[in-house]
Amino acid sequence: MSKQEQLLQTLETLRAAVPELRGAMIATTDGLPIAKSFNDGVDVNRVAAMAATALGLGKRISDTLNIGEMSETSISGSDGQVLIYTVGKKGVLAVVAPSGTNLGLLNLEARDAATSITTIL
Repeated sequence: MSKQEQLLQTLETLRAAVPELRGAMIATTDGLPIAKSFNDGVDVNRVAAMAATALGLGKRISDTLNIGEMSETSISGSDGQVLIYTVGKKGVLAVVAPSGTNLGLLNLEARDAATSITTIL
């Protein structure tokens, strides 16, 4: 199985574990999409760029405040949440969930996915 197929399988496993997810993607820290699993109508190039930017900002905040290496961050809105996870040194996992999603389960599954993705990349 190719790396691309392994990454897509990891995203599909995450979405199966938390079926209400609107989508998930893996991108480079430069903002380029690597693999995606989204509902229709999502501009993955834009999401990849924003996820990489959020990751970079989170890392700068962590460094500035001396709170250790950044591992994840989230953005919450009235209709949902975006969770951003560090994937190795050069990757980012972005997960989009509707409001009301069980964040404990989502974090558990997404952290496992991020670990798997790090191994694949």
